[in-house]
Amino acid sequence: MISRLTSALVRAILVMVLVATPSALLPGMTADTKQMVALVALFAGVLTFVEYNATYPSLVEFRDAPPFNRIRFVMLFATVFCLSAILRNGTAPSTLTQLIEAVGTLIGLSMDFPYSPVRLATLMLRDDAPAAQVEMVRTAAGMAYLISLVSLAVFVVLMRAGRWPGRETAFNVWVNLPTFDPTAGPDIVRRLTRDARINLALGFLLPFLSPAMVKISSSGFEPMTLSSPQTLIWTMTAWAFLPASLFMRGIAMGRVADMIRETRRQNRSNEAKARYAPA
Repeated sequence: MISRLTSALVRAILVMVLVATPSALLPGMTADTKQMVALVALFAGVLTFVEYNATYPSLVEFRDAPPFNRIRFVMLFATVFCLSAILRNGTAPSTLTQLIEAVGTLIGLSMDFPYSPVRLATLMLRDDAPAAQVEMVRTAAGMAYLISLVSLAVFVVLMRAGRWPGRETAFNVWVNLPTFDPTAGPDIVRRLTRDARINLALGFLLPFLSPAMVKISSSGFEPMTLSSPQTLIWTMTAWAFLPASLFMRGIAMGRVADMIRETRRQNRSNEAKARYAPA
């Protein structure tokens, strides 16, 4: 109980730090903005603490299958931190912020070709957006996309190396997939495989569909400007994090389906051996 309580408290503090990172790094934040950020950080921290301190899961998937959620948190924190450092470089430059912005600019320029996710991200801006604003969005998109791809590659490598899910403990489908009912519908393996393919397809299409959806939804309204640093950070973070998270979820569900299939095959083999064993 003490271990679970301490773990939940640490996770809650880390989530609060994540939410407060842009306000802590960006200069010139107003008092109202800081109060709003503090309120959101407190709410996110309480939600995380309640979820991880509870015996039974409710929303968070793969709670007992590290390092799935740890990789996602590191990806999210790295994206928010790097984008905050890029925007901070315009007002309070340092060696670290200049390095991060240079890497983001290089990645953004290399990925800025027709129909690429980075090019489509810049199309979310209004047509008369200044060149500096377009360049900032391209740099932020390039850095966010790079972090998401690296995080996804790390998870795939860990899974292929046999380190996910852990071999030392049994994998509980209900605990790690609380929103997935294994008793409903057809065979659980078929449903997991189907959901895995749907998540992979959504993860691939979302970076391309999100700018188009924003463009269509802004018809008749003021187009998105992304002039606010907080808006730019969280918009680009969500644009890169959600597809990578869907990719990871699809890969993980496919892995769980393979584990169940392998367990069934092994059980049938053991039953056959026991049936024909000599008396």
